[in-house]
Amino acid sequence: MPDRQTLTQISPRAWEHPADRAALNTLRSLPGFDEVLRKALSVLGEKGIRQIFLANAVKVGPTQRPALDAMYAEVLATLDAPMRYELYVSQNPEVNAYCIGFDKPFIVVNSSMIELLEPEERRAILAHEVGHAMSGHAVYTTLALLFLLVGTRFLPWLAGIALLPIELALFEWYRKAEFSADRAALLGSQDPRATMTVYLKLAGGLRYDDQIDLDAFLVQASEYEDQGDIADHVWKILNTAFRTHPFATVRAAELQRWVMAGEYDRIIRGEYQRRSDEPRPLGDDYADAGDYYRRQAKDAMETVTDVLSRARDAFNERRARRE
Repeated sequence: MPDRQTLTQISPRAWEHPADRAALNTLRSLPGFDEVLRKALSVLGEKGIRQIFLANAVKVGPTQRPALDAMYAEVLATLDAPMRYELYVSQNPEVNAYCIGFDKPFIVVNSSMIELLEPEERRAILAHEVGHAMSGHAVYTTLALLFLLVGTRFLPWLAGIALLPIELALFEWYRKAEFSADRAALLGSQDPRATMTVYLKLAGGLRYDDQIDLDAFLVQASEYEDQGDIADHVWKILNTAFRTHPFATVRAAELQRWVMAGEYDRIIRGEYQRRSDEPRPLGDDYADAGDYYRRQAKDAMETVTDVLSRARDAFNERRARRE
């Protein structure tokens, strides 16, 4: 078990991915989004959502799953969370955990997630969800899950609003918000290998009576990102458009880049933005997000250039044979 550093007064901006902040501000600027959010708040309400879990999940506390409760208290202390968010365990075969709610966010961990993970990996999941809560993601996550589970055509109070752009932007933000929460997961666990193993297990399941290899999985993550032609890149976009989470390999690679850039070590040394600091200018967020998307676009263009070059060479070779 690592000797974890308490990140006193850490601001969520210390771990928030620039693409997360930019995608959220883009979402907020879409025509109709304010109305969708206002109607969702008025129709659903805080109590209705919370009562579902009070009725059909287990609220964690000192006598209810005390080991998980103690670990959760350690995570809250490590991230110096401003409050204790209620924690529930729900009997559910889907491997998932989420932070939802409006005025007072709360965290739900599905029983299958607990079964899948070892204790230190569970710590990372708890820190991931605390990261969502501290970043103020719960309201938007609740809206995204509503769209996903119910479907917009079954929500008559959204009639007359152009929803497809909002849905696409909402899910784009959701995926980028996962990158932020993954960083919080590492900061809360302060165990890089345990945190990375979460993504390995999300992709491939339990070890059972065999072996799993984190290093091989990280190589696989690099292969997914680096290989493929333009058609593969198109399919990557289509395959993720309505997903709430990035693929597990993408999450592992993105977090690994953050660690290799030295950002994780810098925060552990105490070099991070405090909640008492002045808020970071929005323009800086867009600049950082622009760098992120420019890197992605550069990689895509290099792939396109390679494909065109190979096609040209193949054409010239065939023409030479005919001549």
